[in-house]
Amino acid sequence: MSSQNFKAFIDKSAIIMPGAYIGLDVIIEDKVTIGPNAVILGKDDNKATIAAAIRTGAVIGANATVLAGVIVGIRALVKPGSVVTRTVPPLAIVEGNPAIITGYVSTAISITDNQGKDKKELTKYSKVNNVTFSNLTLVSDLRGNLSVGEFEKDIPFKPNRYFLVFDVPTAETRGEHAHKVCKQFLVCIKGSCNVVADDGVNREEFVLDSPAKGLYLPPMTWGIQYHYSPDACLLVFASEYYDSADYIRDYDEFIKAVFEKTDTTKTI
Repeated sequence: MSSQNFKAFIDKSAIIMPGAYIGLDVIIEDKVTIGPNAVILGKDDNKATIAAAIRTGAVIGANATVLAGVIVGIRALVKPGSVVTRTVPPLAIVEGNPAIITGYVSTAISITDNQGKDKKELTKYSKVNNVTFSNLTLVSDLRGNLSVGEFEKDIPFKPNRYFLVFDVPTAETRGEHAHKVCKQFLVCIKGSCNVVADDGVNREEFVLDSPAKGLYLPPMTWGIQYHYSPDACLLVFASEYYDSADYIRDYDEFIKAVFEKTDTTKTI
């Protein structure tokens, strides 16, 4: 390992492989792995004013480069040879130059195609707490197709708000937050997108690629949407009016809130 002035902040549990460059004021937290010949740029590298930071449990692959000012989130994975130019969310897998999100660690992709089965089998219960996937009613004839869902039946609440997400560049990620109270139901009415649901312990990924597929995200579920197709349009029904105080936007804060709630439940 080489380090400019040796003024990086490296946790003693981190693993730094031979040939890695760690720049000035770089922060490397506990249980991080930096692969051979990886480059983590710091303050003053390329005239930068802020160093990179690698959060707990992240893995930086061999020959990868993380630019100054970039934060690589908790347990994120940077594939070998990648060039990371923007902050990486917790648990994300990124690769390429510039690096883009290609998946999430410890996240199985759920099989969500139940169309044609008996109606009783059309709701799938996720391993993520209280998350459900539904195949909505789909009616097709010569006049076209119709998809329908009923509130408080197929969609387990009455909405007070809806919003549409569209024209999302392929490399971009949406969501990356949880709600304290608000319930959401997601339907990709055109194109496709992937949704990751996370309850702080379990994670599962769903592909929404039909207006007859819906995903219910209860409160205290960390939700991420990515892999938007160029024509994708995501419709989201929400149980509450917009309230910025209802959002948890930091994954550390989310994990803390989940375990505080668990401890309270056990105490009761």
